[in-house]
Parts: sequence; structure tokens; C-alpha cells
Amino acid sequence: MRLDKLVAQAAQQSRSNARAAIRRGAVRVNGAVCRGLDTQVDDAAAVTLDGAPLRVQKFVYIMLDKPKGVVSASEDKSAVTVVDLVRESWPRRGLFPAGRLDKSSTGFVLITDDGAFAHDILAPKRHVPKTYEVLLDTPLTPQMIAGFAAGVRLADGSVMQPAALEPGKFGPCSARVVLRQGVYHQIKRMFGVYGAGVNELRRTAIGGLPLDETLGAGGFRALSPEEVAQIVPTGGARQEPSG
Repeated sequence: MRLDKLVAQAAQQSRSNARAAIRRGAVRVNGAVCRGLDTQVDDAAAVTLDGAPLRVQKFVYIMLDKPKGVVSASEDKSAVTVVDLVRESWPRRGLFPAGRLDKSSTGFVLITDDGAFAHDILAPKRHVPKTYEVLLDTPLTPQMIAGFAAGVRLADGSVMQPAALEPGKFGPCSARVVLRQGVYHQIKRMFGVYGAGVNELRRTAIGGLPLDETLGAGGFRALSPEEVAQIVPTGGARQEPSG
């Protein structure tokens, strides 16, 4: 990788600031000052900026507790997006959400720049489960639970894969749902078959990784390699996640 690109990425700086640091002699490669902006640096090289070691992270993996009113997109001309919430901490990354939540829904959104890993999460053949807490406008019924387990036929005739549905912990109108597919407004449409409306929907886990509830609405943090492995155990990330 070119030295100026490496410094910009590892230090989360603009390319112009990285070049200025290199020109003033603040960057060393294997202990020697290096002022060549286009110097090719291999993965094994020890690079420092003002004495601090630099380490390039190929990909980042971020857990966000999405608040209501925020759009699950990389950019939107009229609304705040999930990427807007984390961009300042990772300004030089091509981030996007790996999967979506409705604007009115809350909870776990995974943000990354690793397209292959995002595909692993979303690919139907991988069947990565997503867990949700739901608040209905009517009490949960045994008919709903049995119907979800068998596979709900939606109003348009399409049949959903079987899904786990059980009573929630917030009273008779609350439920816990585990899906292994992603269809537009799927949970709302499935409950709609039974005449039930969804008042609140919150994603609480992706794969085997639960949402860190200490983050709070709008809170976020980078995931550890062990946490990333919990999402797609047989896939995993191709680089150690950013800390």
C-alpha cells in the first residue's frame, strides 16, 4: 500500500493531512524517517506517526443501537442515517448497514465496510437468525405461535419460512420473534395475517451475538473478533476488526 494511503487510513486522517505529516518527517517505516508519499509499504513493515505505531484495519465491524427516526442507509438527502451516527469515528471508510430496520424500529444494526461479510449475513442460504422483541396492539395467541412455526402465508400468497415465536417479557401483548430470512416488512406482514398490528419492534440479536444494551439509543462500538465470529460462526471476518 502507498504510504500516504496507509497513514490516512490507519490514523483516520484526510489524505492531505497524511501527506503533510509524511513531508514533515513525522512518519517512520521500520525505524527510518520516510518522506516518499508513494513509497510502497508491505504488511510486515512497522510504521509510526509521531512515534505512535500505525495499524491498518482492512475492515471494521460496528454495533449500533439504532434509535427511532434514523434511516438504515449509507446516505439520505432528507433524514439522518445509521452511517451518519458513526461517520465521525470512522471518517475514511465506505460504511454501510448490513441489513435494514424500518425507520420506526430500533435496535441492533451492524455497520461495516466488508461486503463479503455482509453478504454472508444476508444470504438466504446462510440462514443467519435475527431476534426481535415486538409489542403488539393485541395479545399474542396460540394460533399466531403455531402459524409462525408452520410458515405464515402472507396476503400476497407468498409463504414465509418457519419462524420461532414465543411470549415476550413485557406482558400479554409482547412477543419474541426469531427470523431466518429477510422480507420487506416481514414481521408486520406476518402478524397482519392474524389481524395484529405491531406497535414497537426492536432487534436484539444478529446470529449468536446479542445487542449490548448498555449502549443506549444511538450508542455504538466496534466489535471484537470473537463477537464477529458469533454472528456468522462458519464464515467470520477476513481481518481483525477495528478497535
